[in-house]
Amino acid sequence: MSKLGRLAKLGSLTTRVTGSYLGQQLAGLVQSESARKEALDRLHIENAGRLVANLGSLKGAAMKVGQAVAQVIDTVDVPPEARALLGKLHDKAEPVPWEVVRARIEAELGGPLDTLFRSVDPSPLGTASLGQVHAAVLPDGTEVVVKVLHQGVEDAVASDLGALKNLLVSGRVLRRSKEEIDAWFQEIQARLDEEVDYEVEARNLEDFRRVLQNDPDVVVPRVHRGWTTRRVLTMERLHGKPLPAFVQTGSPEAKQRAGVALGRVFFDLYYGHRMIHADPHPGNYLFQPDGKIGLLDFGCVRYFDLEWVADYGACAIYTRRDQREPMMRHAVRLGALTERDADAEDTLWILGRAIGIPFRGGPFTTGGPEDDAHEQIARIMPKVAVNPKLRAPRELVFLHRALGGIYSINRQLKPRTDWGEIIETAYARTLRDVGRTLQE
Repeated sequence: MSKLGRLAKLGSLTTRVTGSYLGQQLAGLVQSESARKEALDRLHIENAGRLVANLGSLKGAAMKVGQAVAQVIDTVDVPPEARALLGKLHDKAEPVPWEVVRARIEAELGGPLDTLFRSVDPSPLGTASLGQVHAAVLPDGTEVVVKVLHQGVEDAVASDLGALKNLLVSGRVLRRSKEEIDAWFQEIQARLDEEVDYEVEARNLEDFRRVLQNDPDVVVPRVHRGWTTRRVLTMERLHGKPLPAFVQTGSPEAKQRAGVALGRVFFDLYYGHRMIHADPHPGNYLFQPDGKIGLLDFGCVRYFDLEWVADYGACAIYTRRDQREPMMRHAVRLGALTERDADAEDTLWILGRAIGIPFRGGPFTTGGPEDDAHEQIARIMPKVAVNPKLRAPRELVFLHRALGGIYSINRQLKPRTDWGEIIETAYARTLRDVGRTLQE
C-alpha cells in the first residue's frame, strides 16, 4: 500500500473512532452512570477490534506501534476484552513471497544468491511486522539465519506513528497529558528508527555478545559482517525449543535454570551495564534441553543513563525494604512523581509494593500460589492511569515492557529463587559505578 493509501486508511479509522466516542458522549448525557460505563466498555471493545483489523492489514510500522500499545495497555483503564483483542497484534504476519525476498537480498549484498550462500531455504523461519527470517548456509558450511527488512517499511515509520498517535489521542484511548504522550511517542520513534536499521541491530548483537560471552546460561549469536547491510542481517543460527514446547517437555531442573537465568541476566544487564533487550516476546528465546537460553532479535535494545538507573534502583530497593519516604524522594528525581501529594504517593506506593512482591526476600516461586503480583498491579493501574501527578517517564516505556515480558515468561517456567538477593547484588554494581551509597 502506498504512503498516501496508508495515511488515508489510518485517517478514516481515526474519524470513525473519534466519532464513536463523541456519539457516546452525547448519549451519555441521558444515561445512568452504570449504563454509561457499560456503553463505554462496549465501545472500547469495538474500537479495539477496529484497531486490530486495520493495523493487522497495514503491518510494518503501524503494526509495530500497535504491538507497543498492546504491551503497555495495562496503563489504560479499558475492559479485559479490549486488552485481549489488542493482544492479537502479536500474531505472525503473512509471509512475503520468496521472489521478492530473494531480489532484496541480492540487491543489498551485491550479487547472485548462489554465489553469496551455499543455500537459502525459501520457506521463512518466521515473518514479523518489520522483517522476515530465512535459514541459510554460508559457502564455508556455517549455518546462519538471514533477516530481511520488508520493502518500504523505513518510509512508513514517521507517518504511521503520527497517524496512530492522532488516533489514540483523539479516540481517548490514552488519557494522559500531552507532554507525557509526546514523550512516549518520541521513545517509540527512537526505538523504531533503530529497528529498521540492521546495522544498528548488528552493533547491538556485538555489544550483548561481548558482555555475555562468559555467562554460562545464555548465548548470543555472532554477526556475519560480510553478509550484513542496513536492510539484511546475517547471524549465527541458534538451535533450541520455543517456549511452549520447552514448558511442556523441559525437565524441572532445566526450567529452573532457564527461569532464574532470564531474571538474573536481565538485572545484571540493566544494573551492571545500563542496557536491556527490550523486546521480550517469547519467540525471541530458544531453550536448550539443559535450560541454557539462546537470545534472539536485538533490534529493540534500550541503553540508559547511569544516574537514571541509580535513582530507579533506589526506588526498587527502598520499596523492597519498606522505606517509603526515601522511595518517594527518588520517584520525584525520576519524574515518576511530579510533586509531593498524599493521594499520588499512596497510589504509587501500592503500585511499587505490587511490582515488588517477588523481591521482598527469601525464596519465591514466580507463577506459584503466592504470586499475585499481576492481579495486584491490575487492580491499582486504573488509579495510576488517571492520577495527573503520576507520570511514566519515557525510560519506563520499554523498561517495564521488558520487565513485564520476563515476568510473563517466568510465570510459565515457575522458577524459585531469592529474587530480592538478585536485585540487591545487581544494584550494588550501579552504586559502585555511580560512586555513592544507597543513603545518598
